[in-house]
Amino acid sequence: MGTAGKDRWKRKDWWGVVLDAPDVAELTRFYSELRDWAIYKMDEDDAALDCGEGVAYLAVQRNPDYVRPIWPCSPSSQQMQLHLDFEVEDLAAETERAISLGATLPDHQPQDDVRVLLDPAGHPFCLYT
Repeated sequence: MGTAGKDRWKRKDWWGVVLDAPDVAELTRFYSELRDWAIYKMDEDDAALDCGEGVAYLAVQRNPDYVRPIWPCSPSSQQMQLHLDFEVEDLAAETERAISLGATLPDHQPQDDVRVLLDPAGHPFCLYT
């Protein structure tokens, strides 16, 4: 039986992305405010954000040995393992908002219609139109 139309809380096909961070609360609150996602659960070791659609989630888990990736990457530095992409309507305004929430804007920007930013734990993410 398909899952279309089934209550999202009764579905068993949840999927998500888990980010490591030294500070679970800081990174969870950042993405909650950036995307207006509800915090489903949070403690000092892990958290989950309810993306509000379908059955996807974003989670954060505490890793005291976490090493920030370097952007842009180089062969001799910590590599990013993934990055998140978010489509926005106003790239300049959303970039400024992300910075006001704690993101940083690296000098290296490979495309005019995309902004690579770093979240408070250093994970690269992209805003694009």
